[in-house]
Amino acid sequence: MSKSASISIESVLQEDRKFPPSPAFATNAHISSEEQYQQLWNRAKDDPAGFWGELAQSELEWSQPFTSAMQGKMPDTKWFVGGKLNLSVNCLDRHLKTWRKNKAAIIWEGEPGDTRTLTYQQLYREVCKFANVLKGLGVATGDRVTLYMPMIPELAIAMLACARIGATHSIIFGGFSADAIADRNNDAQSKVVVTADAGWRRGKEIALKANVDDSLARSPSVQKVVVVRRTGLDVTMQPDRDYWWHDLMERADSECPAVAVDSEHPLYILYTSGSTGKPKGVLHTTAGYLLGVTMTSRWVFDLKDEDTYWCTADIGWVTGHSYVVYGPLANGATTVMYEGAPNWPDYGRFWEMIEKYKVSIFYTAPTAIRAFIKWGDEWPNKHDLSSLRLLGSVGEPINPEAWMWYHRVIGKEKCPIVDTWWQTETGGIMISPLPGITATKPGSCTRPLPGVVPDIVTEKGESLGPNQGGLLVMKQSWPSMLRTLYGDHQRYLDVYFSKIDGCYFAGDGARRDQDGYYWVMGRVDDVLNVSGHRLSTMEVESALVSNPLVAEAAVVGFPHEIKGEGICCFVIPKAEGGSDADKETLINHVRKHIGALATPDQIRFTTALPKTRSGKIMRRLLRDIAAGKESSQDTTTLEDYSILAKLRDDEE
Repeated sequence: MSKSASISIESVLQEDRKFPPSPAFATNAHISSEEQYQQLWNRAKDDPAGFWGELAQSELEWSQPFTSAMQGKMPDTKWFVGGKLNLSVNCLDRHLKTWRKNKAAIIWEGEPGDTRTLTYQQLYREVCKFANVLKGLGVATGDRVTLYMPMIPELAIAMLACARIGATHSIIFGGFSADAIADRNNDAQSKVVVTADAGWRRGKEIALKANVDDSLARSPSVQKVVVVRRTGLDVTMQPDRDYWWHDLMERADSECPAVAVDSEHPLYILYTSGSTGKPKGVLHTTAGYLLGVTMTSRWVFDLKDEDTYWCTADIGWVTGHSYVVYGPLANGATTVMYEGAPNWPDYGRFWEMIEKYKVSIFYTAPTAIRAFIKWGDEWPNKHDLSSLRLLGSVGEPINPEAWMWYHRVIGKEKCPIVDTWWQTETGGIMISPLPGITATKPGSCTRPLPGVVPDIVTEKGESLGPNQGGLLVMKQSWPSMLRTLYGDHQRYLDVYFSKIDGCYFAGDGARRDQDGYYWVMGRVDDVLNVSGHRLSTMEVESALVSNPLVAEAAVVGFPHEIKGEGICCFVIPKAEGGSDADKETLINHVRKHIGALATPDQIRFTTALPKTRSGKIMRRLLRDIAAGKESSQDTTTLEDYSILAKLRDDEE
């Protein structure tokens, strides 16, 4: 962090609109009153061991009870010490003793339109069979298994099968390259890779097995490969190494005793991008993570037995781990999975699926919402979205104007919106509206959940007052937090705990308003220092997106000999092109909405922005382009490399 980071970040975005929940929603919500929230929050803050210990006893099924709910303090807290349990038992077996046995656990739709529904009983049977397959391939408790798959039910089955035998899974998003797979295989020392011949994306077959084959020349720890036949693409199968999923499953026993593992047993490793170029292997353990996603799914989405819940995230990202698979299934919910793109075969695919499956809870990313806006209201308006009762947003701060569109066009002004803030590292949602009690403000993730004790501080760790921007930190441990970076505990300490003494530093800038609501202003790396003023890029982006000319915008700083940093705005216009007159209009628009200190130095029109495969804009790459320099940073998560080349060509 630069020396100037000790100056607090100036917050310039003003938002006065408020949307209280309807009395009808509040009456039936899991947390239904301000008093109930305050009581839960205060108890969790003052007695975290007692609060989480009681929930762990009442909400999870244990093979051996824990002796201590909490030991130690950040950064090395242990939760539910001495306890043993199995995650797949908590997601499957316990529901088989109830009427949920024949309830839909997963409703799946493939991009070509093929569908499958798995009840809890059917999912249990498939998980047990694949757990036996893994054991037959030599996988034992504590081994690592790489999953590199499309969004098909077999991915969820493989995750739960790993958990059933105590193997640690490492899921790699299905768009990563062979190099990225090899790096992650080697870091985790994976024994088995589970993949598919290919997956569907915008009508094309995306080859997966070929990438795995390429990676294995550099992955000496991998002994066996299991391949799901998804598209029928021709693949090479190496004898005694490669096996078809369907062949192995045909011979597998449908009963597999679950292995009771220690509460702190590693459940999964998930690699997240690092600014050094080496991805970080975030490690989550079993009991604390499971309790975290179970409770946050229930509190934030107000999950009920009759809900059909759809989180659009790919399971290759943490949102998919926590809120497509583990959180919903632990609650006995029905979760929807979709394989393909939101604009295939046309821009109405998501809305058609909401109507078809009567989806009641819809959780997606601001990037997707901005794309929906660009595609036009006519697409959602063609479909009956009346089944929706709650909307969610995840992945990055949402612009107020995108929030309003979501509220108006998708929610028909009747659905609460839960704008959730959390990270791969936190395991589960940390700050979010509670839909039965929170009067929401467009663009704010509002207040911390029970068990979450955040603060906004200076670089010296001093708490800041209302509407002063600073660093977002957590002052107290919580059960679902990461325990280490796999194989590199020192890096874990350096990255998350060396900035502010005694606190987890999230890497995000934020402010807290006069009502105690949190406004996340984006990564601290994305804060501009213009003539001594530290400005949030998110707020400049929000100003740009509020102009009718703009579909999407990304704002970065670049070296400026007078101001220190200048403001460079990459803008996707709603219409083709973008004239000099449009540039002038947008410069004046930002100046009017924020002030002269935020006047853009450059407006660059483009047709696309560099994004990760989960849809986040890679602003650090844009910073390099704005500065006119080659990038040496980690680009393994970049979806389309051609965008970088085009942006550089435009610059020249």
